[in-house]
Amino acid sequence: MSSPKLPPVIALAGPTASGKSAAAMALAGRLGAEIVSVDSALVYRGMDIGTAKPSHEERARVPHHLIDILEPTQAYSAAAFATDALRLVREIRARGRPVLLVGGTMLYFKALFEGLDAMPAADPAVRAGIEAEAQRLGWPAMHAELAKGDPETAARLAPNDAQRIQRALEVLRVSGRPITAFHGEARTEGFTPDRFLSLEPASRAWLHERIAQRFDAMLAAGLLDEVRALRARGDLHAGLPSMRCVGYRQAWEALETGAPMAVLRERGIAATRQLAKRQLTWLRAMPAREVIACDAPYALAQVLRAAEGAR
Repeated sequence: MSSPKLPPVIALAGPTASGKSAAAMALAGRLGAEIVSVDSALVYRGMDIGTAKPSHEERARVPHHLIDILEPTQAYSAAAFATDALRLVREIRARGRPVLLVGGTMLYFKALFEGLDAMPAADPAVRAGIEAEAQRLGWPAMHAELAKGDPETAARLAPNDAQRIQRALEVLRVSGRPITAFHGEARTEGFTPDRFLSLEPASRAWLHERIAQRFDAMLAAGLLDEVRALRARGDLHAGLPSMRCVGYRQAWEALETGAPMAVLRERGIAATRQLAKRQLTWLRAMPAREVIACDAPYALAQVLRAAEGAR
């Protein structure tokens, strides 16, 4: 006797401001699904405005997971996400409900779909030591140190790419081996969703206009006050992964330098555009995705139709 078919798992990706959240809510309502966030910023508590976090009303209507699970002082990795997401997929399907994997952190999607190299787990003590050195010496100096022990990785990274330099140095210090030595070794098993839908604009100008409107809405909702409150905590600094998130980084710098709101707006929109460009580059390297033009008038209907086909 064949086992009963499990409820579907549908991935919905796209660049920032492409309409993922609205499409996910419509999909969840249609399918009776639960949403698993694929977003490296939504994991943090107290960071609501600049992450466009789903409202309490939306989260009451549709169960959301991997939101507000960490303090901004903590780090969250692609490996931790893949572990958590796979556990949640099993639990949600066991309840007889479909799963929607929704977000724009493409490294997380890649880790979940393709598996991960068997490299050392994060070491909080080593990571804290690297952070302290970087605060004292600067990230270009840490990049120079990495170049001595792992020249191949250092050649691929900009001197101020703090997050990747930190991880590469951490692996080097923990294992004594460069991070590239672990590529191609035994990997964690990947997971294939029933459908992988990608919201991508046919017009870049359309997306840029949406990004500007979205950032203006965040400023009007109090993004600067939110970051002011985060700074006032006393346990956060600009080098943390949470505070390097787009929008938060620019607001932190504006508060630190006294830059006017117009400058914050210009820098925030520019940084968000760069993020969207990187997200689209990642997506184009994922051949299994089904592209839906998010700027087309029938985009939502197409998303719903594609998801229905996964049942």
